[in-house]
Amino acid sequence: MGNILDKFKEVQEEKKEIDTSKKLRVGIIGTGWIAEPHATSYMKMPDVEIVGLADLIPGKAEAFAARLGISGVKFYGSHKEMLDDESLNLDAVSVCTYNCQHEPCTTYALKKGVNVMLEKPMCVTMEEAIAICKAEKESGKIVSVGFQPRFDENMKMLKRIVESGELGQIYYIQTGGGRRRGIPTPFGTTFIEKETGGIGALGDIGCYSLDMVMNAIGYPKPLTVTGYKSDFFGKRPDYYPGHPEYAEKFGVDDFAAGFIRLEGGIVIDFRIAWAMNIDTPGDTVILGTKGGLRIPSTECWNGSIGGPMTIYHEVAGDQVETKIPVRSTNGSVFEMKIRSFLDAIKSGAPAPVPTSQILYNQAILSGIATSAELGHEIEIQIPEI
Repeated sequence: MGNILDKFKEVQEEKKEIDTSKKLRVGIIGTGWIAEPHATSYMKMPDVEIVGLADLIPGKAEAFAARLGISGVKFYGSHKEMLDDESLNLDAVSVCTYNCQHEPCTTYALKKGVNVMLEKPMCVTMEEAIAICKAEKESGKIVSVGFQPRFDENMKMLKRIVESGELGQIYYIQTGGGRRRGIPTPFGTTFIEKETGGIGALGDIGCYSLDMVMNAIGYPKPLTVTGYKSDFFGKRPDYYPGHPEYAEKFGVDDFAAGFIRLEGGIVIDFRIAWAMNIDTPGDTVILGTKGGLRIPSTECWNGSIGGPMTIYHEVAGDQVETKIPVRSTNGSVFEMKIRSFLDAIKSGAPAPVPTSQILYNQAILSGIATSAELGHEIEIQIPEI
């Protein structure tokens, strides 16, 4: 089996020298919990200066800066206030707001000529995704979407296995994941309210599992989708000890599933959960004409894999299995996400996680939600941008 494993060997890239002669001036929009790894990542970059923080809640940005030790920064009550302040000379912003504000913050930044590191999910609706893509194209700036799992060495290996041809022609994928109990309310209810979150487990962690397989197979265009979603756990007052009122505020999905047809004759059988009465809805499975690949699920979907991947194939007429050892990743994938974005700005390269791909991801998420509401399969319409 050694010669088979040799096909997939790749040396991790060595760290490149960073040019610090010009510092990129960065602002952060939204200073909730997801903004913290953005800020701490920027603070580790020798060619970056955080110059602005914006948050709708009075005093929140100031408290955020004090907690992290960010000095010499200006504070704003909205993204517009910060982006309108030309004295900041912003090169980039991280959009770390709740989901329903991703599109307006991103498009406004692009219109102001500022590059955007956009947290996932890209947005809530297909209309918002199209607006982001159009604004990006018109601005000449870049938007990179926050899929840090792509920088995990196991995710890179997954893509190399598919691209190697070892599996043959891909025709069926089962993917998803989730949590037995994991509705995200430790920081309040912005994740679960319709007006702020807009989309639940489907967008929050479903976007990750879709990107894992879609990126591996080259992001073919989605054609049709049949979707289902539910909120059985989120609507239960007893789910939230000490906060039964959260059940009345719950306005998104805690479980979703879909059957998606893609160009090239590939289908995806997908399911995702914030809460369910099982530990996992199953491993990710990729079936091809020459071989199959099993990717073990994780207890709480975290953007990596739950154990060694296995290729099921034939060698000299025998049915065999090849275990792909779990690979370690040198460094933080979150910091790699931020670094790749900064490098793209400085070099004029395309966005490392481009909206042209994540538009298809969003089309599937939105398609599942729409199909679930209509109760039947729908055709996915994606305009040229």
